Amino acid sequence: MNLELFQTPEYHRDLRQLQEVDFVLLELNLYLDTHPGDAQAIQQFNHYVVERKKVADAFQARYGPLMNFGHSASGTPFTWVETPWPWQI
Repeated sequence: MNLELFQTPEYHRDLRQLQEVDFVLLELNLYLDTHPGDAQAIQQFNHYVVERKKVADAFQARYGPLMNFGHSASGTPFTWVETPWPWQI
């Protein structure tokens, strides 16, 4: 495993971007649990769902899968075990 890629400022910037989008989605989800009719919040939520897919796809293409069990495609060899897992960074 080449850990140098995962110690770069770019890796940490990209991981932070993904975490920020996830945070926004979590907060909007919690808000929508109690305000299910707020059309503006739903619009924001849907915008960030699309944004998260873009950010996650770009992250995974560069650094490897974010999740196991069929949520992320793998290269050869099985990349899930070849890269540090997100919570190890």
